[in-house]
Amino acid sequence: MIRSRKRAVDLGSKPEITKAILLVGGRGTRLAPLTDSTPKPMLRIAGAPVTEHQIRKAAAAGVTEIALATSYLAEIFQPHFGDGAKYGVRIHYSFEDTPLGTGGAIAMGASQLSLAPNESVYIFNGDVISGHDLRAQAALHERERAEMTLYLTRVEDARAYGCVPIDGSGAVLNFLEKMDNPIADTINAGCYIFRAPAFDRIPSGVVTSVERETFPDALKSGARIFGYVDPSYWIDMGTPQSLLRASRDLVLNEALSAATGKVVGGAIIEADCKVDSGAQVGGGSYLQEGVSVGDGAEIYGSIIGVGAVIEGGATVIDSYIAPKTRVISGSKIAGEIFGF
Repeated sequence: MIRSRKRAVDLGSKPEITKAILLVGGRGTRLAPLTDSTPKPMLRIAGAPVTEHQIRKAAAAGVTEIALATSYLAEIFQPHFGDGAKYGVRIHYSFEDTPLGTGGAIAMGASQLSLAPNESVYIFNGDVISGHDLRAQAALHERERAEMTLYLTRVEDARAYGCVPIDGSGAVLNFLEKMDNPIADTINAGCYIFRAPAFDRIPSGVVTSVERETFPDALKSGARIFGYVDPSYWIDMGTPQSLLRASRDLVLNEALSAATGKVVGGAIIEADCKVDSGAQVGGGSYLQEGVSVGDGAEIYGSIIGVGAVIEGGATVIDSYIAPKTRVISGSKIAGEIFGF
């Protein structure tokens, strides 16, 4: 019954989705100490905060209105993003005083958007960067008259994630928790499309996980839920090393984000940095404002925080150097979160 009623709705032929919710309230405990004073979506990679990369991706896909669902260190977001005009979008802000899970955050974000009865909305997890095609996801969502459509990616080993099996049409068959022998290689990749009625499934003021409660319960009730599988780039920045990897990847592949700065020699170096002509900087590195690099220093695949000094002859590889930290001459730092 639910299935045929959904198909009867006249949604028109245009799959464009113009509104989005970004879930940016997480504390990011696994990213400590990087998140001790900065919320994880505001950590800067490849020239901009993670959230800015996501805003620009959404805007490039036709989104004109975005709700940022904030909680931890919420006061940091609005001074940076303002009303969104410089990104070509209109930005609203919601705030959770007490964290209510992914479901509660989504509901709070949706409350900032005025939605038509069958309008659809993109929802982004705040710690995911992907190269997937948002418009193609939206096209599947509209073609199938879905209530919810999840972006799925394939992984070699789904044991760490749980899996989302689908049939040949893309219809979701189940939502399965982590298991020793996963029955599918498709996992939830952290970008959803909700049609307006889907928000009514989230209880008000109650801690709710859309992954563990809303999605499975909706499927059991007969809701049309589809999975859009895209093999493009995807990364979940849950740890300092995965954050570093994401920054490297974006620097070396500008097509992944419109937010990357000017890449020169395999690195983004802010304009006021001082890099000696005898130094080597590359491999997807990102040097933030006021960094000084001495003669003979080598920096590869790393993020160097604001005002840090890398003395001549020092080597920094695949590492994150804290702001205003001095790396002395002759040091060799590899795979470290250094100076925090």
